[in-house]
Amino acid sequence: MANAKKPTLKEAVYESLKGMILAGDLVAGSRLTEADLAGRLNVSRTPLREALNKLEREGLVTNKPRHGYFVTIFDLKTAEDAFDLREVLDGYAAQRATQTIGEDDKARLREIIRQCDDMASCEDRSMEDFLAEMHLGMDIHRIIAKASGNEMLYDTICSILEKFQHFVWIELLWLDKWEVTRQEHAALVEAICSGDGERAATLARRHVQGSRNNIVRFLQAKHAYHAAMARAS
Repeated sequence: MANAKKPTLKEAVYESLKGMILAGDLVAGSRLTEADLAGRLNVSRTPLREALNKLEREGLVTNKPRHGYFVTIFDLKTAEDAFDLREVLDGYAAQRATQTIGEDDKARLREIIRQCDDMASCEDRSMEDFLAEMHLGMDIHRIIAKASGNEMLYDTICSILEKFQHFVWIELLWLDKWEVTRQEHAALVEAICSGDGERAATLARRHVQGSRNNIVRFLQAKHAYHAAMARAS
């Protein structure tokens, strides 16, 4: 985008680290050494520490006293709890939004759907392109939550989305659910923009349920694989 604002060094370091975590370049449970990361990103430790602090607040890294930062490990129980809560909150937000959403937010939602469709038609997509589409999809949920008119609901949904981007990334990239997600988002946006509260709530809950089922199956299979490898060794 020609008019896109160039990110600051702090923002660039943060986005780079987050991308490395979500893509699996920084493995869950691994220790994040400041010297190593500063060398890989060619930056000083000051913007790096600021980025790590922000990632800690979002739940993507964990700070263990006297041991440093580690990439957060997300277990099955955490995933189930997060999606159970999101199912309730997203359904409620979608239903409320159909009653209170303004024309500007409707236009923003439809524009995001258009952008995602355009991205889907591109060939040779980079990791940055996939990350951009993931963020657009999350923006849909943020806009809907904001349009609900309930600030506490909005803050809670945003907090959950920030802390559990890892699960979204697993579903989209590792499980290749891009097309399903686009279709579900498009249907949800249309229901909200047309003012169909009951359908919007149902679609929002189904969308979260589908993600929950995908992630739970993935984590169960992952745990079973590691258990089998441990027994074999």
